[in-house]
Amino acid sequence: MTSCQAFLQRYGIIPHRRRPKFIKDSFYILLLRVSMSTTSDDDDHRLEVLGYKPTFRREFSNLATISFAFSIMGLCSSIATTLNTPLLLGGPASVTWCWLLGSCMCFTLGSSIAEIVSAFPTCGGLYTASAQLCPKSHRAIVGWIVGWLNILGQVAGVSSTEFGLANMIWAAVSLHSPTFQLTQGKTVGLFAGLLIVHGLLNSLATRYLAFATKGFVFVNIGATVIIIIVLLATTPRSEMQSAAYVFGSQGIINQTGGWNNGIAFSLGLLSVQWTMTDYDATAHISEEVRRAAYAAPAAIFIAVIGTGILGWILNVVLMLCSGPIANLPGISGSAFLQIMALRMGTPAALFLWSFVCLTAFFVAQTALQACSRTVYAFSRDHGLPDNGYFGHVASSTRTPLRAIWFTTTLSIIPGFLDLASPIAANAIFALTAIALDLSYIIPIFLRRLYANHPDVNFQPGPFYMGPGLLGWAANVTCITWTLFVCVIFSLPTVLPVTKFNMNYASVITIGIVFLSGVWYVLSAHRHYHGPTSNLDAGTKARLGLEEQTDSTSISEKEKDRVFVSLGSA
Repeated sequence: MTSCQAFLQRYGIIPHRRRPKFIKDSFYILLLRVSMSTTSDDDDHRLEVLGYKPTFRREFSNLATISFAFSIMGLCSSIATTLNTPLLLGGPASVTWCWLLGSCMCFTLGSSIAEIVSAFPTCGGLYTASAQLCPKSHRAIVGWIVGWLNILGQVAGVSSTEFGLANMIWAAVSLHSPTFQLTQGKTVGLFAGLLIVHGLLNSLATRYLAFATKGFVFVNIGATVIIIIVLLATTPRSEMQSAAYVFGSQGIINQTGGWNNGIAFSLGLLSVQWTMTDYDATAHISEEVRRAAYAAPAAIFIAVIGTGILGWILNVVLMLCSGPIANLPGISGSAFLQIMALRMGTPAALFLWSFVCLTAFFVAQTALQACSRTVYAFSRDHGLPDNGYFGHVASSTRTPLRAIWFTTTLSIIPGFLDLASPIAANAIFALTAIALDLSYIIPIFLRRLYANHPDVNFQPGPFYMGPGLLGWAANVTCITWTLFVCVIFSLPTVLPVTKFNMNYASVITIGIVFLSGVWYVLSAHRHYHGPTSNLDAGTKARLGLEEQTDSTSISEKEKDRVFVSLGSA
């Protein structure tokens, strides 16, 4: 057996054994069903030990979970949505090097998140983990801040993805019909309509969502690879850009109107940071995943590596085949689509573009699903002023329908920024990266800060980088990097600054955190006490848990026993 096979088997990506020839097919199927039942029981028991009652059906297989992790990043559709920013502000060199640098840094963040998700596989994700990784006296306020940052970032992520998809569809219409007049009202109308469609699709039962998700990864990666091949095949070698233009100083083309070349170059980080975010989306469906402590972190790890490598290759090929930058973004308003049309012709470009749009459709689908689970978890812990109304699971579908439609409605609001100013609407892309990345580094920082505190007993899951230099280096690097990019994404992208081109991302983020803090001090502290166990007294007695109100009231003996048993699975 190769080391790769051993790794994949350990994390449940491929089965440990093949069916022996003497075992009949029908009996083998029965054995598989018993095995799956045992796996679900282990997952549910682990969830109970973390303080929560299992309410979802575990329908997501390893393939569906990996596909979900890939789909949330989008790859070709996310690059298509954000390519204008690095290319038209910093130039081709910004596109190429910012992706490479950013994806390497995102790898340290993804690994650090996977480590925590493996230890706390609940739909609350890093929000739940944050409260577990600090002293009891801080758990409520930490959970409150991380919860609101995470919800803000995810809502902005759903909104920006849907907004990008609407623009991509209108870009195709504009390319096909040059006389078409696009208005902001049409963009916002299509944006809202698409959100409603995704709300309807997310209202389906989990088994249908899991089945559909399995195919997302193949469309995502397949479309990316085909676009790369076709672009290279249809671009004459004599018309390809030089290496100095793609990688060197000739490719730094500052069009910010006043920022120096360093800042103009750094603004290109928005593309990679927006694409490679929402890492913990897989954690938010972990209560619907089989072998969640293995599958969820492994899916994050694989998706980050795959997206980083394929994304860089795609960006390099796009810049090689880009043609004169003065002709971009062209009549479509999308530099990505315009490059495709230039090299392969409009009909072929529109055909492949349909798959890019389909990939974006999948991103919005998975993003809304993940966000609704976060809202469900926060409501379950009484973090919303709804008395747990949105923390309800419908008996017909075993999904949080109330949270799904609340999230859908909430996600429509940021899109109305486009009616005020299309440039201002771009702030929702930066807002996604700022809010989500800040919510990620807080639990990573707390795990190191309170590693030896008596109230904190971090028990690593199956995915663990160890207590040595590797883990520390990844944690420190990702925290430092996140703080840096948050500063960059708070800057206006063009100068001089006016009310129409102002970057409102930092204003919105600080405003939401401030208002939620005021709300907590004045009222919310009465009903929100951090992540709260919803186990009944009988289950707590069976598990040997103490009768306390929060989910951190887990006996250390029970914790250790469960982690040992799962580690040997």
